[in-house]
Amino acid sequence: MIKNIIFDFGDIFINLDKEGAMNNALKLFAVNQLTPEMVQVNMNYEMGLINTKDFINFYRVAYPNLSIKEITDAWNCILLDFPQHRLEFIKSTAKNYHCFLLSNTNEMHIDWIKNDWGSKLYTEFKTCFEQFYLSHEINMRKPNTDIYEFVLNQNNLIPTETLFIDDTTENTESAATLGMHTWNLTPGKEDVVDLFSIKTELFSI
Repeated sequence: MIKNIIFDFGDIFINLDKEGAMNNALKLFAVNQLTPEMVQVNMNYEMGLINTKDFINFYRVAYPNLSIKEITDAWNCILLDFPQHRLEFIKSTAKNYHCFLLSNTNEMHIDWIKNDWGSKLYTEFKTCFEQFYLSHEINMRKPNTDIYEFVLNQNNLIPTETLFIDDTTENTESAATLGMHTWNLTPGKEDVVDLFSIKTELFSI
């Protein structure tokens, strides 16, 4: 029986435009695909291994014709809206289950969210979770299993009593290897608020 639920953030609570953001970046940098160096820098930033200044500087050096604002706007354009019904869902769910947030994210994205939502809404959302784990703060990222082990061990969670919800297949597959139940949610076709009707078998006594 599920007692603990670990939620991803993007495309679970806040909507994302992954395809649009990627197309925008490829057009901005005039490339057909991100270079291996870009991918590594992006991952390092997501893990907090480099700071925002160094991250932006990498792109400023590679593309001196671009302004800091252009780079920042391109990076943040993936972020969309946060539907109110999902806030009500997590507030209700947190009354009956141990809820945790585990997100691959970075300082600029969180700063954008705080500014867009306002401190009241952000705090209201964050306090629904017993722990709020952001990859750039704990220097780990999904799908590496060490990040799941960290959350399980830090909170004394039993994997078979824990459900992990994420929209990325490699993340849920990795979590499943540790014995956790998983839901690989499909954005646009499924909504986290329908958890208890879609995953009925996990919550029936």
